[in-house]
Amino acid sequence: MQPRTLFRIVAFAEAVTWTLLLIGLFLKYVTHTTEIGVSIAGGIHGFVFLCYAATAAFTWINQKWSARTGLLAIVSAVIPYVTIPVEKSLDRRGLLAGGWRFAPGGEEPQGGLEKGQAWILGNPILAIAIVLVGVAGVFSFLLFMGPPDTWFS
Repeated sequence: MQPRTLFRIVAFAEAVTWTLLLIGLFLKYVTHTTEIGVSIAGGIHGFVFLCYAATAAFTWINQKWSARTGLLAIVSAVIPYVTIPVEKSLDRRGLLAGGWRFAPGGEEPQGGLEKGQAWILGNPILAIAIVLVGVAGVFSFLLFMGPPDTWFS
C-alpha cells in the first residue's frame, strides 16, 4: 500500500469515527437516551485517532514534509472532519505522491526516525505484532484504571 492510499484511508476512517462519536454524544447529552454510543464510539474513535496520528507522522517522515505541514496533518484530527480537506490539500499539492522511500531496496535511511521507518517497512508483520501487543497493553491498563472521572477521586 502506497503512502497516499494509507493516508487517505486512515483520514477517512478518522472522519467516520468522528461521526459515530458525535452521534453518541448527541444521544447522551441532547436526547438523554443512552450512554452506550459514547462508550463504544469513544473507544473506536480513540483508537482510530491514534492510528491517524501515527500514519500522519509516518507519512511526514517518508514524504519529507515541513514541520508545519506535518503538525497540521496531525492536529487536523482534533477538529471533526478536518482530516478530509487536509488529505485533499496534501494530495492536490503532490505531498502524498510516490512510494515508501525506505522500503527494501530503496533509499538509505539517515537518522533515527528514518532508520525506524526502514525497519518497520522491512519487517511489517513483526512491527504490526509489536503494535498490537502495545495497544492491547495500553487498553488493558486503561480498562483497569476505569473511566477518567474516577482517577483522582
